[in-house]
Amino acid sequence: MINKNVFQFDLDKIAVTLSLVCAAQCLLLPISALVLPVIATLPIADEWFHSMLLFFVVPVSAFAMFLGCRKHKSYNIFIYGFIGLLTLIVSATWGHDLFGETGEMISTLAGTSILSYGHIQNQKLCKDCH
Repeated sequence: MINKNVFQFDLDKIAVTLSLVCAAQCLLLPISALVLPVIATLPIADEWFHSMLLFFVVPVSAFAMFLGCRKHKSYNIFIYGFIGLLTLIVSATWGHDLFGETGEMISTLAGTSILSYGHIQNQKLCKDCH
């Protein structure tokens, strides 16, 4: 039987890692595109990369938040998860059109930061439940 506490903690770690991958891609791609033009031709430069990340980030984050909140009963953590995920979805879907390239980058980083903060708080609250 899987230890639910360890499983919950691992899901939060995965969700934070996925958010950080998104942030790193968002920050490093423009810089690396200036230095190494070949990198701009890699698939991570395409919009589908954001979509693929969201395909994993949304369910893992939602599931981790759900399990954590069910355990520690602090449902205000959902607010961070919801705002962070919503910001990431808007940024990935309409960010370039709404905010321009720089605005998309800033909104993606904001969403990643909010979501990561929520997962870190979720981990802390779960750890305190022991």
